[in-house]
Amino acid sequence: MNSDLFSRIDGAAATGLLKISTPLNIKALLTASDEPRYVASVTELVMRELWSELDDRFFECLVFGTAGLRGRTIGKIVTAAERGSAAPEARPEFPCVGTNALNEYNLIRATLGLVGQIREAHASTGSAGRPSIALAYDTRHFAREFADLVSTVATENGCDVHLFNDARSTPELSFAVRQLRASAGIVLTASHNPPYDNGYKVYWSDGAQIVEPNASGIIARVNALTSDRYEPLPLSERGQVLLLGQEMDDAYMAKLETLLLDPALARSQGDLRIVFSNLHGTGGKIAPAMLRRLGFTCDTVPAQDVEDGSFPTVKSPNPENAAALALAIAQAERDGADIVVATDPDCDRMGVAVRDDSGALCLLTGNQIGSLLAWYRLQALFSQGVLNEANRSHATLIKTYVTSELQEALARHFGVGCVNTLTGFKYIGQKLGKYEAQLAGTYTGSYRDLSELETRALRLSHSLFFVFGGEESYGYLGADFLRDKDGNGAVMMFAELAAYAKSRNQTLPGLLDALYLAHGFYVEKQHAIELQGADGLATIRRLAADYSERPPTEVDGVAVTKVRDFSNHEIHDEEGDLVPKEKMLFVDLADGRAFAVRPSGTEPKIKYYLYHRPAPGSPPPADAAALAAEKAAADVGIESLRSWIVADKDRRLS
Repeated sequence: MNSDLFSRIDGAAATGLLKISTPLNIKALLTASDEPRYVASVTELVMRELWSELDDRFFECLVFGTAGLRGRTIGKIVTAAERGSAAPEARPEFPCVGTNALNEYNLIRATLGLVGQIREAHASTGSAGRPSIALAYDTRHFAREFADLVSTVATENGCDVHLFNDARSTPELSFAVRQLRASAGIVLTASHNPPYDNGYKVYWSDGAQIVEPNASGIIARVNALTSDRYEPLPLSERGQVLLLGQEMDDAYMAKLETLLLDPALARSQGDLRIVFSNLHGTGGKIAPAMLRRLGFTCDTVPAQDVEDGSFPTVKSPNPENAAALALAIAQAERDGADIVVATDPDCDRMGVAVRDDSGALCLLTGNQIGSLLAWYRLQALFSQGVLNEANRSHATLIKTYVTSELQEALARHFGVGCVNTLTGFKYIGQKLGKYEAQLAGTYTGSYRDLSELETRALRLSHSLFFVFGGEESYGYLGADFLRDKDGNGAVMMFAELAAYAKSRNQTLPGLLDALYLAHGFYVEKQHAIELQGADGLATIRRLAADYSERPPTEVDGVAVTKVRDFSNHEIHDEEGDLVPKEKMLFVDLADGRAFAVRPSGTEPKIKYYLYHRPAPGSPPPADAAALAAEKAAADVGIESLRSWIVADKDRRLS
């Protein structure tokens, strides 16, 4: 090793130019790997004295968490070794070097840890043949290269790999795991993060993201690996790569079709015009074809049909943001379309724009979309007699704690259950696994081979029938044939909802107001603080700890009535299950307002969720005028709450 290089690095740390952990991680990487590009990149950054860049890349090791890995694949500064033969304006030839980046070093270790856990589980059950992994990737930078690398590592260590032949969505990967009876699944995606990020998300054999005890088992294996070197198994013991393509698409699309509760309604409203955008991602593979198959008129946005990890037409490929939908909205205005729908790069989230009573296109929030879908599916199932007085106790909605409480009010109205989970669809998937497992004593066949009608009948008789689930961050699920949020399915369900409203000469904002008049006015907003790099992460952790240590007793001049500290308190959900620990604080106020604060699990942000809810004991608005007045008051109250939170945050950091 280059002693002069290490001397310079140690000197920078000694004078405070580098964090103390950075030299340790640099030395660990250069010792653990034989890749010359790593040495070349570190040397360039040191010689140019780019200490901040080195800190961001090496201040910690990219941690394999309960959802896998997510990190930068392109540094803020690209080294010559990373640039390779690529033009300056193009994607670098090689990914970002660093222990805190998503690159070959971290992907190899992650896959070795996962394969170890899979093989142990496979052996413990006495299963025949080799364990297998279903593997998908989206349109992000390095996605295909990473997929090939992961396939090589997995097969050389004794697993078969079912690899999609090109980019596919996260929900289809979850479906494929179940369909193939795979031991696990991997999708290479960073969802709606910026173009420089990518990720490695892991699923278990049930098609849901990993939870305990497998999560801890995999994490322990990954953390125990100090090198990306491994000895491949003999040829006779290695797995093989098996390509997936149209046959899996066809099976998935057949299941998606069962999401429609009233197919005749869709066909009767075939003139409902939809503009769809996949924001350069994977949504275009399935969603437009499904809409047309179901009888809807669907146009796409040509400039955004292109699968491109640079996401060239948007600042951020996030369908939550108005700017990401701008091209689709402009096209809808020009063509007179009724609604706009868009999905993020891995197609697990959906955002929409709809016509209001004046005919203008407006955005709905994730909470509003989820509440409308939950209401529509409940009322349709009751009107069809699928749900009734006798079986309603066997039906449930599932939502996250930070998702609108309007959905709890809807569940109470219809007499069905509503269970809250932590943020992250893996927890909703875990509930679905629980409901399926409850059938073990009454049904001995293969649950996955049954039709949706058959599984519904079983759950309504012997377990819990999942009506709908969602989270405020634009993720929705309407059935349990896969176990993650599904942008493709959300597009189908939302189109049916829009057809329902159109058949009754209602707008969707008008339908939402009708829910407020019946159940009370609920509105939710968010405030997020983005803090990049090593210093930013330290600030986020400091804030999260401070909220737990010093929860507020009064907020914006109003008494705090309840504090739920999910990191320290023992909290049980509505079904009596113990909620895992998470760094989240939920604060209820006497006037009905509330806020929650938590570090994002996928982005360098600390997130605040702000709520206006009906004050305890207050009736719903009496009429449209009263609703308008409450909306105006809610805007003032939430803005006041936001201002207090910002000032309080500054005080905590001072």
